[in-house]
Amino acid sequence: MMSVAVERMSQRIVVGMADARIVTTPEQDLVTYALGSCVGVAIYDPEVGVGGMLHAMLPLSSIAPEKASANPWMFVDTGVPWLFREAYRHGAAKERLKVYAVGGAHVHGVAGRTEEDDQFQIGKRNVTMLRKLLWRNGVLLAGHDLGGEVWRTVSLRMDSGELHVISNQA
Repeated sequence: MMSVAVERMSQRIVVGMADARIVTTPEQDLVTYALGSCVGVAIYDPEVGVGGMLHAMLPLSSIAPEKASANPWMFVDTGVPWLFREAYRHGAAKERLKVYAVGGAHVHGVAGRTEEDDQFQIGKRNVTMLRKLLWRNGVLLAGHDLGGEVWRTVSLRMDSGELHVISNQA
């Protein structure tokens, strides 16, 4: 008898830069592209099948409160709470959530320049802000791929909760 592999058909929901999405059906997967210094956060509740993804650009909304009000996903300190609240609104529970963090790289360097030469260190600051928020709220990461000097693409499969990370690392 011959076995045939059946490819899963899914709809990819793209989470753009300074964007977030919540998904409640197994046929819709989440993906975000080109995470450099930005931070991506993916959450998944396996019991109710609720997942979400955030692609935040900057650590603190206090630099532009009007922008944060219009688009909380631009900032780690406003986007992460939004992501969790929306997941809870759709039936997710904090104690069941699988939480993943990706990005926060130093990728703006010019040949020969190091991370220490980068006066803004956005990637490092994004990671620090994210870790502070999670720590303050008693949230542990199920997995992470943070820092370094690589760009990353992240996808979250909603039928299984699997997170896939692809980087430009050689």
